[in-house]
Amino acid sequence: MAGCHGGVVLAAILSASVLAPIAPGHTADGSSIVTNGSSGAPACASCHGQKGEGLPADGYPRLSGLNAGYLVHQLNSFADSSRSSEVMSPVAKGLSPEERQAVAAYYASQSAPPAIDQAANSELAATRGRDLATIGVWANGLPACNQCHGPQGEGVGAGFPRLAGQSAKYIENQLTAFRSATRQNDALHLMTGIASKLDEADIKAVASYYAKLSITAGKKD
Repeated sequence: MAGCHGGVVLAAILSASVLAPIAPGHTADGSSIVTNGSSGAPACASCHGQKGEGLPADGYPRLSGLNAGYLVHQLNSFADSSRSSEVMSPVAKGLSPEERQAVAAYYASQSAPPAIDQAANSELAATRGRDLATIGVWANGLPACNQCHGPQGEGVGAGFPRLAGQSAKYIENQLTAFRSATRQNDALHLMTGIASKLDEADIKAVASYYAKLSITAGKKD
């Protein structure tokens, strides 16, 4: 999630000026890299699934249908260490810029069935998580997540990823990383300020809400 007013407009600006463009025609190569790996990286499918369904219980995120520009930005961030991960940094560094675009284009084109996320708490999702996502806490300067990530968590452009159907554990981990400022590769560093206003219970609640939300809700980001 990210705090902003006029999220759609901001996302359009960021998509045009900040995040990497995607060259067409990479789907076939991307499929091969996802399935078999490349000379410098293992198969993406081993953690993220052939169709990008992810492994929710282990915190490996769902990539299916995510915006290709967003995915390229994350891979580039892992490669240049502006986003740290002991797992993903060596993988991204092992992919050429063209291979990163190919993988991003492949996963963006996929439509995987929803995975069952046992980590998502239904009670939390239905109450506190829903309120944080749809209303926010304006008294604390905390806007609704949906202002930037879309009314159904479907995502907006390359700047604000889809959260609907994402692994609860993954969302928790990323919010915690933003809160501690160990992740700072988001556009304009919006998430650091947002996450700093969330406590651990809030993080679990909003993560559960989005994990339980239908991935078919709203438009594709």
